Amino acid sequence: MKKLPIILIPIVIIALGLLPWYGSDVIIQFGISTLLLAVLAQGWNIIGGYTGYASFGNSVFYGLGAYGVGIAMVQWHLPFAVGMAFGVLLAVIFAVVLGLPVLRLRGHYFAIATLALALVMTAIVSNIPLAGENIGLVLPPLNNDRFFYELSLGLLIITTLTVYWLAHSRFGFGLIAIRENEEGAVVMGVNTTRYKVMAFALAGIFTALAGGIQAYWITFLDPVSAFDLGLNVKMIIMAVFGGPGTVLGPIIGSFILSAISEVLSSEVTSVAGVFFGVVIVIAVVLMPRGLTDVIRRFHLSGWRYFIENIRANRL
Repeated sequence: MKKLPIILIPIVIIALGLLPWYGSDVIIQFGISTLLLAVLAQGWNIIGGYTGYASFGNSVFYGLGAYGVGIAMVQWHLPFAVGMAFGVLLAVIFAVVLGLPVLRLRGHYFAIATLALALVMTAIVSNIPLAGENIGLVLPPLNNDRFFYELSLGLLIITTLTVYWLAHSRFGFGLIAIRENEEGAVVMGVNTTRYKVMAFALAGIFTALAGGIQAYWITFLDPVSAFDLGLNVKMIIMAVFGGPGTVLGPIIGSFILSAISEVLSSEVTSVAGVFFGVVIVIAVVLMPRGLTDVIRRFHLSGWRYFIENIRANRL
């Protein structure tokens, strides 16, 4: 049974890679959005799932990556690849400079601080002429959805391989130790400040790359959409629903929730707005460790799995 998922992984990757050649334009565009959301969920998984710091500031990395591409291509007339590198540089600088003080906070204090960072960045960028201020930037169009799809798929594969390495490395074990007991991790000799900043920066790199791809794909950029807090909530929900602190959980959560959300938004528009709110309740109450934990344990405990989680939440 344990070998089955390993066998399926290359089959799924090949099927996803071939999708642009047999799928319709609508399917390809949906695929780009879903793959990028999966990258964002994996990025949040590094700082939220493995390190245990529920960041609401990952949308800042997304926005910096998007503006890195936008400024490089529109204002400086540089290639897309240079813009991606510039966006990553901005994200890493932000993660290190602001991560050092912010990551000293814990729990809801950290969450509130990162939430404030996203709001502050929206206000700052709205007043920078180089970034187009409130008007935003219009990027040169590239009508090639296959290119963006394959680029997004490649980024997701690289991100997932990095998370896999993280889950089996000494660095990853240090992050897990911080998540479980930060004081105990210090006693064990883990440099918690360095580990947390490195995790924050690593999450920022992948999130910024996703933001850069999204900006070039949709060809328009403004502060409100670039630093959208709603996007940050989405990546958290998808990671938590699939299974935080796991390799494949955020991807499973992103694919499933994106598909359901797409169906609801096209078939029952009034219901789509409350969908993610319902998902939060289900994830927190019935399966706090995510869908991957349900798949792993349900065949052992059956419906008692959900009953135990309800009792644990004192409902």
